[in-house]
Amino acid sequence: MKIGVFDSGVGGLTVVKSLLEHKLFEEIIYYGDTARVPYGIKDKNTIIRYSLEALEFFKNFDIDLLIIACNTVSAYSLEEMKEAAPFDVIGVVEPGVLALKNTIKNKDANILIIGTKATINSKAYEKPLLSNQYTNISAKATSLFVPIVEEALYEGEVLQSTMKFYFNKLEHPDAIILGCTHFPLISQAIADYFHGNCTLIHSGEAIVEYLEHHYSFKKRFKNTELKLFASENPEALRSTAKKWLYNL
Repeated sequence: MKIGVFDSGVGGLTVVKSLLEHKLFEEIIYYGDTARVPYGIKDKNTIIRYSLEALEFFKNFDIDLLIIACNTVSAYSLEEMKEAAPFDVIGVVEPGVLALKNTIKNKDANILIIGTKATINSKAYEKPLLSNQYTNISAKATSLFVPIVEEALYEGEVLQSTMKFYFNKLEHPDAIILGCTHFPLISQAIADYFHGNCTLIHSGEAIVEYLEHHYSFKKRFKNTELKLFASENPEALRSTAKKWLYNL
C-alpha cells in the first residue's frame, strides 16, 4: 500500500515517524508546502486553495490514501479535498478526537487543546468533543511553538519562557491535545511543565490508531520507502527528516 502525507511544512514528519515505527506501508510520499508555511495564520479561502493545489501534486503518484498531517488543513480543507481526490483522504482531527475518547473516559476531565490560531479558531476539536458530552474543554493558540520547533529548541530557556507565557494562568489539564504536528517534538517539555501528570494526545499515534481501526493491514513492511518533496528548499526538509526520523 502506497500513501501520501501532506503538511504545510515539516511538522508532518512527526506523523511519518509514527507510520514508519508501525511499519504499515510499503511506500510513503511526503510533500511539505515549505514555500508557503505557516498555514495557521492564513484565511480559510487561502488554506483551501493551497490544499487543493497540493492535492494536484499527489495525483502524479499512484497512491491509495492521502493523510493530511496538518491540523489547519484538516480543520478547513478536508471536505473539499475529499471531493476532489480519486483516493481516500483522512485528516488528523477525527483521529485525535478518537484517541482522546479511547484514553479519557471521564467526561468531566479538564481537556486542553493547543494549536495554531487557525486551528483553534475553527473549533474543529471542540465541536466533536462537546457532541460526545465532554464538558470541560479549553483551547489555546500557541503559535510561537511552531518557530521554536523549527529552530530545534526542544528544551531550554526560550521554550520554558514560552510555555510559562501560554500556560501559567491555566488550570492543570488532565489531557492535552497536541493540535499541531510540530508539537510532539516538545511533548516531553510540555509533560514536564505539568509535572508529568497529564495525558498528551499525539497526532501521529492517533493516526495509527485510526488507521488500524478503519483499515485492514495484512502485512507489516520491514523497510518503508520514503520519498520527500517540498515546494521550496527540499534539502532542508531532507536534513530535518534525518534529524527527526533517524536522529542523525
